[in-house]
Amino acid sequence: GSIDTAHLADNAVSLAKMAGGTDGNLITYDASGDPAHVAAGSSGEVLTSQGAGSVPVFAAATGGNTLASVQVFTSSGTWTRPSGVITVMVEVVGGGGGGGGNSAGNTASGGGGAGGYARELLDVSSTSSATVTVGAGGAGGSAGGTGTTGGTTSFAALLSATGGVGGTTSNGGEAGIGSGGDFNAKGGPGHQGSAVNGYAGNPMGGNSFFQGGGKGVNGTGVGSISVGILGGGGSAVSSSSAGGAGGSGIVIVTEYT
Repeated sequence: GSIDTAHLADNAVSLAKMAGGTDGNLITYDASGDPAHVAAGSSGEVLTSQGAGSVPVFAAATGGNTLASVQVFTSSGTWTRPSGVITVMVEVVGGGGGGGGNSAGNTASGGGGAGGYARELLDVSSTSSATVTVGAGGAGGSAGGTGTTGGTTSFAALLSATGGVGGTTSNGGEAGIGSGGDFNAKGGPGHQGSAVNGYAGNPMGGNSFFQGGGKGVNGTGVGSISVGILGGGGSAVSSSSAGGAGGSGIVIVTEYT
């Protein structure tokens, strides 16, 4: 009347004869050697050992090394973690400063400084989203005026890069600088103005980490002055000219599974 090991042939118990369980669970053994189950995990998680005496669990994979996607922000918004992404490389560049305006004939004002740069490798396995702020480029100075400082770019409260300082009627603007990253750098400063023969110099805005600043162009009005592309604005190179605007910042998020 009893059924024990001796009465069971090898491989005699089929799946149909086993007790029902929960979809997605796995069978294991606990510290006492008794059968136990591993609770089903979430999509993208991997089975992870908890060491001897503990039931394994499903958890997010670590050490991401497979490129999944890239998100580029040229304006402020929200970064949302794609499914399966656990690690991101975030790069931020601050807005460029505006070029200085000019009010004296045959001279050149100073170019705007470029925004700073910061880079950080982040574990985002427990992060669903982050606020992205992209610093605007500074406006060029009016005739005889100073360019506006570029805005600060940031990724949540984790890393940021300040904007470049605007150029003046004679001096180039200081560069912004990155902070909070595992690598932080300054942008390029705006080129110095020229008191005489500005047509030869055409001082440029500072170069950013990725691209160059705007080039000073002889002429009258904003339309003749080069706008910075991620860098500082170009200078004004004639009487009664406004400086070029600085380029806006950028955030690049490279995502890995």
